[in-house]
Amino acid sequence: MEFSNTAFGTQPPIEAYGDGGFRLDKKRVSGSMILLPDEGMFPWEIVSVAEAQMKNFSRLIDAAGSFDLVLVGTGETLVFLPPDLKRALAAIPLHVEVMNTGAACRTYNVLLGEGRRVAAALIAVN
Repeated sequence: MEFSNTAFGTQPPIEAYGDGGFRLDKKRVSGSMILLPDEGMFPWEIVSVAEAQMKNFSRLIDAAGSFDLVLVGTGETLVFLPPDLKRALAAIPLHVEVMNTGAACRTYNVLLGEGRRVAAALIAVN
């Protein structure tokens, strides 16, 4: 899916997603990724959020003060975080919103357009 142009700050919006990756700043990115304000984009080594552990969120935990919200895109369908992981992330505190990857991409762009400090952890979809 492709998105239309909107004025954003320094953090690039997600221009498209699908085919196993994303497009940001006119560049194709293959695979799942983490987006952090002021730090950029990083590969996210994860297959399923249902099997996620704290180590999968370490980069987000380390940057916890640089954003207000983490959007977790769980792939084609919504998959909830394991309850123990959800509690542990909330205790840090990380405010985490879980949704399918398409919804996470759209929400990320809306929040960027509003000037919000937002991070994203997105599982690539085909």
